[in-house]
Amino acid sequence: MNQVLFCLALACALPTAALQAQQAASSPSTAAPSPQVSADQKPAAQSAPPPAGQLPAQGQDDQSADNAPVIRVGVNEVNLIFTVTDKHGHYIPNLKQSDFALLDDQRAPARVTSFRQQINLPLRVGIVIDASTSIRSRFQFEQQAATEFLLDSLKSRSDRAFIMGFDVTPNVTQNWTDNLDALQAGINRLRPGGGTALFDAVYSACRDKLLTESRGQEPVRKAMILLSDGDDNQSHVYPDEAIKMCQRAETIIYAISTNWTPSRGKGDQVLTRMAEETGGQVFFPPSVEEVSNSFKSIEEELRSQYSLTYEPADFKYDGAFRSIYLYCNDRRYKARARKGYFAPRQ
Repeated sequence: MNQVLFCLALACALPTAALQAQQAASSPSTAAPSPQVSADQKPAAQSAPPPAGQLPAQGQDDQSADNAPVIRVGVNEVNLIFTVTDKHGHYIPNLKQSDFALLDDQRAPARVTSFRQQINLPLRVGIVIDASTSIRSRFQFEQQAATEFLLDSLKSRSDRAFIMGFDVTPNVTQNWTDNLDALQAGINRLRPGGGTALFDAVYSACRDKLLTESRGQEPVRKAMILLSDGDDNQSHVYPDEAIKMCQRAETIIYAISTNWTPSRGKGDQVLTRMAEETGGQVFFPPSVEEVSNSFKSIEEELRSQYSLTYEPADFKYDGAFRSIYLYCNDRRYKARARKGYFAPRQ
């Protein structure tokens, strides 16, 4: 099957290794052209790719948070928030639309409607804290670190957060608000005790709090900050179900492990998978006193992201999962984004 070719302005060819990986995913016998993020160009079957060096459509590239217009996302559009780092984990700013290529459900997007860098989108964040008996000795440190994060991160009235603790069951101690005093009180109301139902808590936070936030309105940054050792002995849902609900809610998980031992256990593997599947990151502070540094790293990342809005090719309102593969043309950099999303139903 021939792959429809979409080229970015200043397009560059796909590296051989990435091309072979996409050939294996789309067709075992036919080589596919290099898929590039396109700024509203016609398929190659109807017209030739633009010449090298052609600039993107005016207003679609190199927009900052200060001068970019407010963007509303249609039901057939995908808003992708992602982070770019080098091999040392340093954030890479000031990249252009032409620096990226994207596959949605193994096809290049039909049209890119916006690209923004150094975004300042409204923040929607859930603080989800393990309040089981196993973390009793370090619970106060975690409460203090979470409070400091909220004080530093929620900068405007457009930002909102909620607080959830969990042991055997999830418990929301403060609903959505921009009131910092109320959020701090919600954190202080958490009390450790009981077993651990991690997957139930993640599933519930996404389904009940994050799923409907900003649906059909302006894009927002939705994130869950999860403090836990990753162990679970009480949940009714499976890990895959919790991850899928996060993907439905388009929520990034930032996990902070409370396992202070040098070895990485099964719980740490669970946290790593949750973060990777949703486009987030997992942190392993060496001691409870270092938890605040993990929160600071998350705050820095939330201020160092890109936003890409596009219309998928061959989009269907069937509720199916559509994979996302985003990469940088400069192989020194790595783009970290969610692995996919669920299409809405008509």
